[in-house]
This record gives sequence, structure tokens and C-alpha cells, in this order.
Amino acid sequence: MSVIYKVSQFVQSVLDHITGAENPKLYFDQQGQLKDVIDKMPQLKQKYRPTPWLSNRHIHLLYFDVIKKKSVQLDYDHIEQLTMQDGGITAIAWYGYNLPQDTPTIVVMHTITGTPESMRELVKDLYEHTGWRIALCLRRGHAGLPMPVPRVSLFGFTDDLREQIACIQSEFPNSALYAVGSSAGTGLLVRYLGEEGERTPFKASFAMCPGYDTEVGFNNVHPFYTKIMTQKLFKAFIHPYESTWQNISSVKNVLTTKTLQQFQCEYFEMAGFQDYASYNQAINPVYVFENITIPLMILNAEDDPVCSIKNLEPYKPLIQQMKNIVVVTTKRGSHCGFYEGLRSKSWASRLIADFLKQY
Repeated sequence: MSVIYKVSQFVQSVLDHITGAENPKLYFDQQGQLKDVIDKMPQLKQKYRPTPWLSNRHIHLLYFDVIKKKSVQLDYDHIEQLTMQDGGITAIAWYGYNLPQDTPTIVVMHTITGTPESMRELVKDLYEHTGWRIALCLRRGHAGLPMPVPRVSLFGFTDDLREQIACIQSEFPNSALYAVGSSAGTGLLVRYLGEEGERTPFKASFAMCPGYDTEVGFNNVHPFYTKIMTQKLFKAFIHPYESTWQNISSVKNVLTTKTLQQFQCEYFEMAGFQDYASYNQAINPVYVFENITIPLMILNAEDDPVCSIKNLEPYKPLIQQMKNIVVVTTKRGSHCGFYEGLRSKSWASRLIADFLKQY
């Protein structure tokens, strides 16, 4: 063994220690259907090495949310507005629309204030790693969509998603479907998968940075981010639609909230429910989590300041008894970043693509 090799290994070990590079931890049923799939994924047997200057979770998140989102260039093929059965407006942002009809389609569910622009990096990465069509499903009130019906949800509505999926299937009936949820989009994904069970058309799915129980998850958001994100909700869903909310008296109470948890506890009427309990029962994914039947990989970072790793703890025993679900955790990665290498590419996007391609 050469001296140069020994030195390089020593330097790498020191850098790994400083940046928190470790092998991912996996939680799953060792006798379940995913064991063979996991064995075929070398990425899960190697260290996730975060970009050295992004090992701090706040810098990592700042880079993801402020710098990277604005630097990625991508032009969608077109954005198709859809009118829901109750008159509400959603949309699908298409990328790879003109690929052959039988090309698989990845249905992406975006973040809490997601837009086509903010989701460009994930869309571009998934396209480059798979060569598949991407259908980004935009929820009510996102990206400045018209809101003729006073109804919005931080986690979306499964009925809307069903209509969006029906649209995708009608346009590409021979395309195999896969699903990816990011942050708040995982709430919609998991709720839908649990409600549908074996009826879902998706072959496999991936949830990146979920908060698990939406009733308590917001309590664990870092104090700085919960305040900032609450203000973003006002700017995204309330201020631009003042005329829409003029007959919803509780909006004034919503505007007094300071945290995401306070916002969620007050905005149930805006989501179309008479009280918070009804809202929580209809939206929270944990109530139907055990009904999921298709393969689902979940990814969380232990240093995530938004969707805290604490949210996972109550569900570890259950997950390790479910034959079709695996949770992957990394020591670093922050919230939806997971950047690696000197060029700060997404480790998570590689993992998502590799997992979906197993099916």
C-alpha cells in the first residue's frame, strides 16, 4: 500500500469526521419484500458525504432554498390548468411531455409553498437520472393559480390528486406511473397511498423529508424557520386572494398566527372543514399509513431543522414490521438538500431514481 494512498485515506477519514459523513441507516422488515431491492442499491452501502462547506444544516438549507433553486435552469414543456369537480383550480407542470407514449411518468408532489420554479432542481435531476416524463402536480393556490373556490390545504387534497392522476392517465394511458413527494408533498403522497391501498396505479413511491404525524410535526420545526415559513404562507395563500377569503371570517385569526402549528390549528375553515379535528382526521397521513401496499422508500436527514428526525421515532417499530416500506436516514443533509461532492449535486435524487428504476 503506497504512502500516497495511506495519506489520502487519512485525509478522507478526517474530512468524513468533520463533515459528518456516514453510511445511511436503514429501518425496514429484514424478511420483507424490499430486502432484495436494497441489496441491489450500492448507494445505500456507501457513505453519504455532504459537500464539505455545506455540512452545517443551516448553511445547507440556505444554499438549497436561496441559491440552488434560483440557479437551476429548466423550461417546462407546458403547464396545464385543471378545473376540479368543485370548480377549484389545480395544474400539472409537464417536463418530457413529448417523450414516447409508453415512457414511464414520475408524478411529483411539491413542498409547502412549492411552484414550478422552486421544484426545477428535483424535476431536472429526476429526468436526467431516469429519462422519464415528469408531471409536477400543483395544488390549489400555488404558483399564483386562480382560486375561484375558497379552499386550500397545506398538504393538498387527495380528491384533487385523484383528478390530476386521471388526467395523466388519460393523456398517457400506456405510461407506468411512479410517485415522489417532497417535504409537505409527502403528506399528500402518503395520505393518498393509504386511502387507495391496492387500487393505486403507482408502481413504487418515494417520500423525501416527511414530517410524519402532521398534527404534531410542526411543533418540532426550528423556531426561526417556523416563523419565516408562516409569513410565506400569508404571502402565498392569503394576501393574493383577499377577495376569495372575504366570507371566511376565521382568516383574521389565521393572520395573527406566528408559527406553522398555530397556522394549522386556525386555518381549518380555509381548508373546508368545520373544526380542526375534522381537518386533521381527513388530512393527516398517519391514520392510513398502515394501508400502504406498494413499495415506499422514505428519506430523512438527522439534522433536518424543518421536518425533525424526532417525528420518525414513534413509527420506527411499525415501519420495521411493514414488508413494503423502508426508511433511510443520513447524519447530514438538512431539509431536502442532501448535496454531495464539490459540484453540490443531490445525493437524494440519485437515490430516488435508483429506487424507482428497480420497479
